[in-house]
Amino acid sequence: MMQFAKIGSAFTALALAAAAQAEPPRLVKQGTATQLTVQGKPMLLIAGELGNSSASSAAYMAPHWKRLKAMHLNTVLAPVSWELIEPVEGRFDFSSVDALIREARANDLKLVFLWFGAWKNSMSTYVPGWVKRDQVRFPRAQLPNGQGVEILSAMAPATLEADQKAFAALMAHIKTVDDRQNTVLMTQVENEIGMLPVARDYGPLADAAFKGPVPAELMNWLQQHRDSLVPQMKQLWEEQGARTGGTWAEVFGPGHQAEEIFTAWHYARFADALTRAGKAAYAMPMYVNVALNRPGRLPGEYPSGGPLPHLIDIWKAGAPAIDFLAPDIYFPNFVDIVNVYKRPDNPLFIPEANNADHPQVPGNALYAIGKLDAIGFGPFSIESIDEKPGALGEAYGLLKQLAPHILAAQGLGRMSAFRPKALYDETLVYEPITEKIGDYRFTVAFADIQKPVATPDTANAGGIIIQTGAEDYLIAGQGITVTFAPLGPGPSLAGIDSDWEGEFDAQGRWVAGRLLNGDQTHQGRHIRLPAGKFQIQKIRLYRYQ
Repeated sequence: MMQFAKIGSAFTALALAAAAQAEPPRLVKQGTATQLTVQGKPMLLIAGELGNSSASSAAYMAPHWKRLKAMHLNTVLAPVSWELIEPVEGRFDFSSVDALIREARANDLKLVFLWFGAWKNSMSTYVPGWVKRDQVRFPRAQLPNGQGVEILSAMAPATLEADQKAFAALMAHIKTVDDRQNTVLMTQVENEIGMLPVARDYGPLADAAFKGPVPAELMNWLQQHRDSLVPQMKQLWEEQGARTGGTWAEVFGPGHQAEEIFTAWHYARFADALTRAGKAAYAMPMYVNVALNRPGRLPGEYPSGGPLPHLIDIWKAGAPAIDFLAPDIYFPNFVDIVNVYKRPDNPLFIPEANNADHPQVPGNALYAIGKLDAIGFGPFSIESIDEKPGALGEAYGLLKQLAPHILAAQGLGRMSAFRPKALYDETLVYEPITEKIGDYRFTVAFADIQKPVATPDTANAGGIIIQTGAEDYLIAGQGITVTFAPLGPGPSLAGIDSDWEGEFDAQGRWVAGRLLNGDQTHQGRHIRLPAGKFQIQKIRLYRYQ
């Protein structure tokens, strides 16, 4: 009887293990941070996004997989286009999806799929031919003169229904082939949604809706969240929206402003319904990305109505099923932008962090992950540099070594990151940055402070500081000089007990290099990580009077 009990217990344990393996990736809070948990363990996405057409060909991708792995990536963001998986209505071909999953597994990489469905970069060029050609069933958005544009109207029920069926079929297929291995971690819903070259669709369905009342659902949400709205929306709501109701123009004012909010609401509702259909098939994390607007441009001169900084609240109201909104950042003022998207209701993930060869990318990766607890970071066209990864490969190698320590510290006040802030005009702001981490105040200065603009050397400057014990810290990066002072009661001066350079091996064990002192620490005055080479130093501080 005892033996049967043991066998039963063994089967129960196996069943529980299988159930745990079958759970899709999910988002979990740790302190103030949100982490992606994969098979019960948090994961930091050290990622890169493929070029738009690369994933459509297994032969084209064949030489890249090993090189991406050698660059220290653990995740590849790969497009999946509607036209490839449903070339004939109702007939699905997942061979391109299966090839991506197969090659990712063979190279010990994870995937984030980018659904190029109804819209990609505003346009509707990735939809199947049977959708493109049937403009009665799948109407286009229209200009004020009635001319159609190559953008499907978000107002057409048939478009939503067809997109939902295809997206749900994709998610069901992923669940069937991948729910035990979790090769696919998340899904992006559409790509850079936005209306061009005007602020809204002028087709008959859109015109009728614009002349109708603002939905009570949106009005109530804005009223309930009025104290936490983004500044532009808060001002608008205080000036216009706090009325009892009315048409879009009556509530949000005449002209482009009301038109873009109208567009944002209907895009958000479409994306929310699409997300719900996908999650019903396989409930993994899903997000929407955004193409940002340049300063001084009017709605329609940029992809209008996407989850832009001034429209985040409209998207939060209209698309609660979406887990987060993710900025695609190609502008120099990276620090300003990511701080807008890091919110208590919006964990940070950067799917397109400029082009992979841009000199600011390595420093931006350290900042987003170390300062803002980003789930992950991925520059665009990653395969274009996989033969010569340069500074990005070094930075990713450093993040790979630090990942366990980063994940342990996220959201708990034991970590921060530093880089020179770049303005939109590419000017670098070099003032030292001071922050408290544990019982010490750290001041970080950047190398080459006399240079007025970003260069390949200065733009990469940046680092992460992680507290690992009461007086123990990891300092990693390059191009930074770090000084420190004690906080709280006790001796008022801080010194360096020890400063070891080194690295973590594949098993996460610290392998010490030189014990740094003398000229390398300015006779015990500071920690310096010279420009030009990413490195890790393991330090212990002490106090004296």
